[in-house]
Amino acid sequence: MASSKLQALWNHPAGPKTIHFWAPTFKWVISIANIADFSKPPEKLSYPQQIAVTCTGLIWSRYSTVITPKNWNLFSVNVAMAGTGLYQLSRKIKHDYSGDAEVVVAKESS
Repeated sequence: MASSKLQALWNHPAGPKTIHFWAPTFKWVISIANIADFSKPPEKLSYPQQIAVTCTGLIWSRYSTVITPKNWNLFSVNVAMAGTGLYQLSRKIKHDYSGDAEVVVAKESS
């Protein structure tokens, strides 16, 4: 039973014998790096980078649902990219536009 499922995965049009498998698999590194940046201070985050990660995730998530063959690996990695990008953007916006940034500046000038 397990070998037939592995064989089905191996022979799938988006399986390991194709670029349709490996490209999204390696794209997980971007999401993992973004998760690692959760501990980075918000002032060190980049708006252009996080906007690019978020937009890429949103656009390609949609695309992965309309292509043939369905590529759920591509869909899941792009949902993760959009989610981590949105979270990082929310951290950056909260830091830049809330009163917290002013308190830090006031402490530095004292």
